[in-house]
Amino acid sequence: MGMFKKNPFGHILFLKKWLIRIAGGLTHQRYRGFNQLQIEGSDVLRNLPENGVLFVSNHQTYFADVVAMFHVFNASLSNRTDSIKNVGYLWNPKLNIYYVAAKETMRSGLLPKILAYAGAITVERTWREKGKNIKRDVNLQDTENIGVALEDGWVITFPQGTTKPWKPIRKGTAHIIKQYKPIVVPIVIDGFRRSFDRKGLRVKKKGILQSMVIKEPLQIDYEKETVEEIVEKLEYAIEQHPSFLKVIPEEELLAYEEMNKTRQFRY
Repeated sequence: MGMFKKNPFGHILFLKKWLIRIAGGLTHQRYRGFNQLQIEGSDVLRNLPENGVLFVSNHQTYFADVVAMFHVFNASLSNRTDSIKNVGYLWNPKLNIYYVAAKETMRSGLLPKILAYAGAITVERTWREKGKNIKRDVNLQDTENIGVALEDGWVITFPQGTTKPWKPIRKGTAHIIKQYKPIVVPIVIDGFRRSFDRKGLRVKKKGILQSMVIKEPLQIDYEKETVEEIVEKLEYAIEQHPSFLKVIPEEELLAYEEMNKTRQFRY
């Protein structure tokens, strides 16, 4: 790799590699130390092509979720099965992993700006900004950037666009799927909301079992399936369809509602 070789977004890969190495080393204990990350399905990752893959997941914190995925993806590609043991897998990380994030969030401080260099595709929310509901047209450049990232590698997105559970899937994700026809891999996470603060930067509780389940790619008919049908398929795949509420213990729902009352940050 040349010292100044860049990706399609102008990021120097040498710098990105070292950023991932350093950030990964600093965060490893968050998932294999005072908290444990239980992984299922990492072998799915080794059977995927180098590019054209869209990962869709539920969302629990701003940053801890995606950082965990960087760990799991790179560990699996280094032939670790459902494990992130031995952080040496980050010495040669996959450099064409991207994640979709709100532009407002990634500009909220120095650390988010640094993390954005690791692979953020920043987009403008069309429905919310600075804690207020808005209505804004889709920025076509944002959609094009996601397409560029898919052509170059793997893209992680959180189609609910919020860390709050049971919120509807945004139709924009389905439009992207129909337009760019990526392989769509669902991921279901849990435990991150209990482990970290909402931003995912501060550990608020230790001894929490976090989980990440990587499912087989979805079967999608890009031409015949409607946006609404794809949205519903995504809701079931990441276990955020309203029907899943019926199987959540009532005490967990009450605990979440009580916790939500005390939150100071808005997404």
